[in-house]
Amino acid sequence: MAEKLIIEAGRTERHYWADLWRYRELFYFLAWRDILVRYKQTVVGVAWALIRPFLTMVVFTVVFGKLGKFPSEGVPYPIMVFAAMLPWQFFANSLSEASNSLVGNANLISKVYFPRLIIPSSAIITSFVDFLISGVIMVALMAWYQFVPGWRIFTLPIFIVIAFAAAMGVGLWLTALNVKYRDFRYIVPFIVQFGLYISPVGFSSSVVPEKWRLLYNLNPMVGVIDGFRWAILGGDVRIFWPGFLISNGLVLVFLVTGVWYFRRTEKTFADVI
Repeated sequence: MAEKLIIEAGRTERHYWADLWRYRELFYFLAWRDILVRYKQTVVGVAWALIRPFLTMVVFTVVFGKLGKFPSEGVPYPIMVFAAMLPWQFFANSLSEASNSLVGNANLISKVYFPRLIIPSSAIITSFVDFLISGVIMVALMAWYQFVPGWRIFTLPIFIVIAFAAAMGVGLWLTALNVKYRDFRYIVPFIVQFGLYISPVGFSSSVVPEKWRLLYNLNPMVGVIDGFRWAILGGDVRIFWPGFLISNGLVLVFLVTGVWYFRRTEKTFADVI
């Protein structure tokens, strides 16, 4: 006998988290649709996910590695930079995609009930596909420089989960705020661009003076990037654990408060969108 879905007053509050699982097929559909649209409507298709991070890596290698003579953690500078580019590109793309996801699906939101959390979550999954594709460049760089990662590489999934949490937490805040205040569509690109230069993407966070390290780790992406480098580069790479704990604590704060604020404002989305 086919299962019936009954929508009644108050149901969205009592069964919201269970409905996330019940509507999982919608989650798959939205993510798959966004992936197809992204690559079908571009001239170079999947190559675009490779070109952007590769060119950024080249620029940072020249500016910070060749001209600035910044330390490279004992590994080739391009590998050090790209180990940070992977989580940063995932985070930046997630913010851009998630913040506009509800506005882009306004017709769907106003017509049918489903947990709205599905929409920004599917947008972040789409960005994760770019992350996986960009990983091809990392493999190619390792082959070119004959760099073999150590045992720490097996801890990389832990830091991928932390990167997901950071993207989801900040992404939910920006998604909800972008619905209520449309000015945020101009603020998000600035946040992404500014964040690129204050995060240790083109350089190692070890160059930050000791007395400023704790303050620097108030940027939640510092811990994520340091974790990726620790796992991928191995060797002499070290994690500044006090700052790492602060950074990841902020990731948790953003995630919890992001879900809270999104759920608090979710009821108004259909009215204001």
